[in-house]
Amino acid sequence: MLHTIQNSAMSVTVDELGAQLMRITAADGTEYLWSGDPAYWRNRAPNLFPYVGRLTGDRYTLDGQSYEMSRHGFANRLTFAVEEKTADRVTLSAADSPETRAAYPFAFSFAITYALEGASLAVTCRVENRDGKTMYFGLGAHPGFRVPLEEGRAFTDYRLTFRQPCQPWQVLLSDQYMISGQEAPYPLEEGRVLPLRHDLFDRDAVILKHMDRTVTLSAGEGSRGVTMTFPQMRYLGVWHNPETEAPFVCLEPWLSLPSRQGVVEDLSQQCDLAALEPGGRYENRWTVTIF
Repeated sequence: MLHTIQNSAMSVTVDELGAQLMRITAADGTEYLWSGDPAYWRNRAPNLFPYVGRLTGDRYTLDGQSYEMSRHGFANRLTFAVEEKTADRVTLSAADSPETRAAYPFAFSFAITYALEGASLAVTCRVENRDGKTMYFGLGAHPGFRVPLEEGRAFTDYRLTFRQPCQPWQVLLSDQYMISGQEAPYPLEEGRVLPLRHDLFDRDAVILKHMDRTVTLSAGEGSRGVTMTFPQMRYLGVWHNPETEAPFVCLEPWLSLPSRQGVVEDLSQQCDLAALEPGGRYENRWTVTIF
């Protein structure tokens, strides 16, 4: 079931399946979110929980036991229930079940609030540990945005511009798209600008760390675009389907990284996962502003 919230500047539609964003639409009808065209990518903005990216062999260990989990966890396959809804705000939540506990042995609640604040969408993820042991998890977002956003512009007219000059490092992937253990400086034009090209993604996502945590996607002054701010996330993935000319780009703020090449991770030892004590509550907020 779909739910729409709106204000004078924009409207947002969310699906109960995965609590996934389905539309981000300006008051004048301009659509910002990717359409989900299966010719390129059938998703639009999946929520990544309790793991980001691939696990080696789709497996991990915990407390001496082995578990199976597919890429990006299972939140995108859960049906969420509406906790609260007003004209410009909706909260959806899901909890553990026998099916989730077979892949992830914790009792938990995972909720997402979408709230409109002028021309901004604020997204707050809330994780609660309802178990009697420390809970380890990753978290991320995967929204795709249409590129180009306007008639008469091309994909290569667009760039990512970080708010402040920075020197990101790229987390390099192996040939199997796992974490290779290698990193390299990622040069930006004018210290802030990453021009978009389709071949940037021929080896899957560009994963950055140590970047400024506010970034704008646009074709320059006077164009339509989006600004994303993600102060609590450590990484930014930039992606579209490898070796295609897909007319979208995903801006993916991540708390944690995928597995290392050849390593079946012990969830309790992966250093960038969140560790939540029994009864604990964790919140992470990011925003998208349209213009």
